Order: sequence, then structure tokens, then C-alpha cells
Amino acid sequence: MRSVAGGQRTILILLGPPGAGKGTQARMLEEDFGLVQLSTGDLLRAAVAAGTEAGRKAKAVMESGQLVSDEIVLAVLKDRMAEPDVSRGVILDGFPRTAGQAAALDALLAAAGEGVTAAVSLEVDDEAMVGRVSGRYTCAGCGEGYHDSFKMPAVPGTCDKCGGTAFKRRADDNAETVRERLRAYHSQTAPLIAHYDRQGVLHRVDAMGAIAEIRAALGEIVGRVAA
Repeated sequence: MRSVAGGQRTILILLGPPGAGKGTQARMLEEDFGLVQLSTGDLLRAAVAAGTEAGRKAKAVMESGQLVSDEIVLAVLKDRMAEPDVSRGVILDGFPRTAGQAAALDALLAAAGEGVTAAVSLEVDDEAMVGRVSGRYTCAGCGEGYHDSFKMPAVPGTCDKCGGTAFKRRADDNAETVRERLRAYHSQTAPLIAHYDRQGVLHRVDAMGAIAEIRAALGEIVGRVAA
């Protein structure tokens, strides 16, 4: 594990459309730097299970079939970031998605004397993403990711990681749905690139190359900005 130095913990945001590899690279950054990936979906479910104040509010909203408000998400995130296991830093996954959420996150961090260390835009080609996403699947047991063209198990039908033989695909991983998600990304989330560029914390990485190359590029950025 590489060292993350400096007086403040690392707060990293990965930006990129569906299929850009954010989840894969986040797991590698966890291994390389001791950061903790925080997915808002996982955080909400954990808060509901733990029965925290924010979790109870989230549960009521979710049971009513409504979308959880940014205020509740931020409250859950604030609680999670106060826990000791994230003292080295975090990778935010799935939040913020809009400029309004980014501003609210900035305010939350500023209140704690912190700020976003780096926001990395994983730059990809949209049509390539359609092929990349529509061919992916995961091990039903451990969640290890695979792809029909780019990453098949070493032994056909057997997970490299856990040896499981059951796999699953997301129902929405099809070309039409992927194109719609890309349109939504560009209209809602891509403006975050400009937001973090204005703050001077934006970095761009070509995410069309090999996974190892992208990992190295991200590692160089995190190692530099966190030092």
C-alpha cells in the first residue's frame, strides 16, 4: 500500500459515464492508498439498517417510493465520514451527480475544515461505452466483474476470484438503455467537470486504455495531490 501523506485526508471524486470503469478503479485505489470507497446507495442502506436518525428519515422516504433528498444523503455521508476507518481518505461514488449537490458537498466539507482533494474525469468515447457496458456481467457470488469481449474468466464459467459458477447481468445493461444513461450523464453530471475545474482540483485521465494504465495514471495523481 502506498502512503498518503499530508495534514488532511484525501477526498477523491471520480467522474465519468456508465462503463467508464469508476468502480474498478475505485477498488484499486482502495488497495493502493488505503482509501475507502463510499457509495451513496450502500451508505443509505447501512444507515437504514443501523437505525440512525438520518437512516430513519431515509427509510420513511424510501418506503413511500420517493427519492431520498440531498439533505438526507448529506446527513448520512456526514455520519459515515466521522467514522475512524475513513481517516486516510475516501472515494465518493455516485455523489455528487449535479452542480447543486457539488455545492452542498463543498459546504459540508468546508464546515469540517476540508475540501475535495481531487476530482478525476475518466474520459471515454460514448459509442465505445455502449459496447463496453452492454457486454459486462458479474459473478453472482462475489461480484467480480467480467465482459464478453474484454475480460472473460480464465476458466470458462468459473469466477477467477471465488470459484463460483453463477453469473448475472443487469437488466438495464443494453445498448438503448446505455445511450439514455449517457445522455443523462452529459446533461446532469458532466457540468461537475467545470465546477471542479474552477476550483483547480480537476484532473483528466484517458479511460479508453488498459486497466493497468488507467490505474497507474490515477495513482500518479493521487500520490501527487495527497502528498
